[in-house]
Amino acid sequence: MANSLLRTDREIAELYERHKEKIYRVCFLHMKNAADTEDAVHDTFCKLIQSGTVFNDSTHEEAWLIRTAGNLCKDNLRHWWRKRENLEDYNHLSGQSDIDHTLSVVLDLPSKYKTVIYLYYYEGYDSVEISKILQKPQSTIRYYLSQARKILKEQLGGTFHDEQQSLGFSEQN
Repeated sequence: MANSLLRTDREIAELYERHKEKIYRVCFLHMKNAADTEDAVHDTFCKLIQSGTVFNDSTHEEAWLIRTAGNLCKDNLRHWWRKRENLEDYNHLSGQSDIDHTLSVVLDLPSKYKTVIYLYYYEGYDSVEISKILQKPQSTIRYYLSQARKILKEQLGGTFHDEQQSLGFSEQN
């Protein structure tokens, strides 16, 4: 990317195409519904356009977008209007498969755990990479993973461990 603070339409379109799906998934973890998720993705890329941030490499670019998306979602969820609404944006369907049930439990995790679980299990980052993306100490990331696993194990019982193994996940940090 050039050192100019202004990006061309083409550069913005390329950034969007490269990262839109990952940013959508990060936002969905927080927002739990498509409409709010789409708004958060839009806001994330608007923030990118307004910021004029110059990225060192693609890893820096991705980390900035993930961190910004998460922060925008958290800010949106803390907004005074949200506190006045009763947001049941997704329904727990009867007869869900184990994967659907696991996803709903992951979506109900506290925000700090949800993001770490998503980046670790769904995106394949290790704890060192996650600590760089979220700008938190590695020990904090490992603690979040440990706590989230405990919660998931309590809520899913053997299902979480069985599903982890069937999907090729390990307990390593």
